[in-house]
Amino acid sequence: MREEYDFSKGERGKFYHPDMKLNIPIYLDEEASAFVEKIASKKGIDRSSVVNELLRGNIKIAEAME
Repeated sequence: MREEYDFSKGERGKFYHPDMKLNIPIYLDEEASAFVEKIASKKGIDRSSVVNELLRGNIKIAEAME
């Protein structure tokens, strides 16, 4: 590592985008992954869609309980 870095030509906020949305990776354990993959193959859709459907269902249940 250098003792000193020259940031005189740096541009503040060059890569900052306040409206940017991040796709955060979610890691499933083997049992959950197999379950999601089984549903996805039966429905002919991707795993992300299956997980989103399952989560939306849980959201509806949670909202109904409030």
